Amino acid sequence: MGGHAAVYRATHGLIGHRFPGAPPVLLLDHVGAKSGAHRTSPLVYGVDGKDLILVASKGGYPKNPAWFHNLVANPDTTVQVGSRRQPVHARAADAEERKRLWPLMLKVYSGYADYQRRTEREIPLVILSPR
Repeated sequence: MGGHAAVYRATHGLIGHRFPGAPPVLLLDHVGAKSGAHRTSPLVYGVDGKDLILVASKGGYPKNPAWFHNLVANPDTTVQVGSRRQPVHARAADAEERKRLWPLMLKVYSGYADYQRRTEREIPLVILSPR
């Protein structure tokens, strides 16, 4: 677990969940698709009703981030949002959902538009639904 995630966990989200002028961050637990190793990634998120939304941007790189592949292989996981930990089920948004959710995520962090311009792949959105 990296420094951000460690401080986030140690302070129960008091430090790391929100920074002034920055979008909110959650901690995503995931299991390596090949390695089986348990990992935690701090990620910007949006809220759509009871669901949490993630953007698998990897800064606009040509390939999806490792955490996305891990969620495809192991979709039942947990997240920590602030002090609250909850079990979730992850799935990629379909085309219609993405069309609706992409503008929401651009409001959370406008930089995603630049990331999409940098890559030829369509950046996936991940829907985390409570279990």
